[in-house]
Amino acid sequence: TTTEVGAGTVIREYVTIHRGTGDKWQTTLGKNCLIMAYSHIAHDCEIGDNVILSNACNMAGHVTIQESAIIGGMVPIHQFVTIGQHSFIGGGFRVSKDVPPYILASNIPLKFNGLNTVGLKRRGFSTEIISKIKQAYNLIYRSNLNVSQALEAIRDSIPQTSEIRIIVNFIENCTRGII
Repeated sequence: TTTEVGAGTVIREYVTIHRGTGDKWQTTLGKNCLIMAYSHIAHDCEIGDNVILSNACNMAGHVTIQESAIIGGMVPIHQFVTIGQHSFIGGGFRVSKDVPPYILASNIPLKFNGLNTVGLKRRGFSTEIISKIKQAYNLIYRSNLNVSQALEAIRDSIPQTSEIRIIVNFIENCTRGII
């Protein structure tokens, strides 16, 4: 079994990274990540490109963190959780369910706290795309619809840009439920 670390990834002091097990055979860290001091990446984790793990993040096995996500300091992440691309999780909050793409997450228990607007703007997302993402999450989190109904409403009422398809696919494929 192996561990692969992408080019340009910085791993700071006292970080522990476990190699894969016979299940996935590999733990992977993408390119240009920053893994800060005292973080732990367990077996069979998959970390995308440009991810930042702040100090003392602790990941259980089989966690997936998609590209350009940022995790605040001292965040424990439950096994088999998936954290969506371009999301931001505040420091010190436990992650026990999947975190959808493009959002801010904080509080106890962890919950949706709006879009990661600053991060999206810094990464070149247009105001129009950010507005469509916001519409989708308003249907999911701020309407009286259940998740299945919200996904149907998203398909019917919001143009299906690649970002909207990413949100819908993420939620349809999550295994732990979303925050």
